Amino acid sequence: MRELFPGVYKWKGKLWTKNLVPGQRVYNERLEAYEGIEYRSWDPFRSKLAAAIVKKLKNFPIRSGSRLLYLGIAEGTTASHISDIIGKKGVIFGVDISEKCLAKLLQVCEKRKNIIPFLGDANKPESYAEYVKEIKPTILYQDVSQKNQAEIFNKNAKLFLKKGDFGLLALKAPSISSTKKPSRVFRKQEKILLDEFIIVETVPLAPFEKKHRFYVLKKR
Repeated sequence: MRELFPGVYKWKGKLWTKNLVPGQRVYNERLEAYEGIEYRSWDPFRSKLAAAIVKKLKNFPIRSGSRLLYLGIAEGTTASHISDIIGKKGVIFGVDISEKCLAKLLQVCEKRKNIIPFLGDANKPESYAEYVKEIKPTILYQDVSQKNQAEIFNKNAKLFLKKGDFGLLALKAPSISSTKKPSRVFRKQEKILLDEFIIVETVPLAPFEKKHRFYVLKKR
């Protein structure tokens, strides 16, 4: 077993994280023991962060004890692996607008106490600002399917991040425009992101996700 990043491993041709809650699956992922420790397989077809790692992501700021604001947390597939990585001393404040998704996420949070779910609109960060400011996140993660993805990201970053903090963003070109070329969409979104961030790294996510790019950014 080889450690790619702190808490992220490659073994048997797959990605793995140490299971924070041994015996518990989140999305029917594979569980395997290695030297007495249980690991969960991390599917790049189900997680854009995993896809970025498989596509040779170089910068991975998430560590044990990290504090994240996660926009578009959905049912918690990716968040559960981040939960494994950050451990009991870390925290994820997860925002999603879907009641259906949050209902499923709540089941995950029953045992993963380092995930705090919040039903809300990522486009209105003032609605959860008082809670997020208590956590003091140093990483902003976003995976939302809205036209103004970059604007939402910047708005939250301006309110919650400090200079030097990291942003991790999955950009979906078809959600922004279904008629323009993805390359053109990405260029326009990058110009918006540069108002608040330095772009550290960009990773195309095909074949796992078509017309998607994953960004690692650092707050100005």
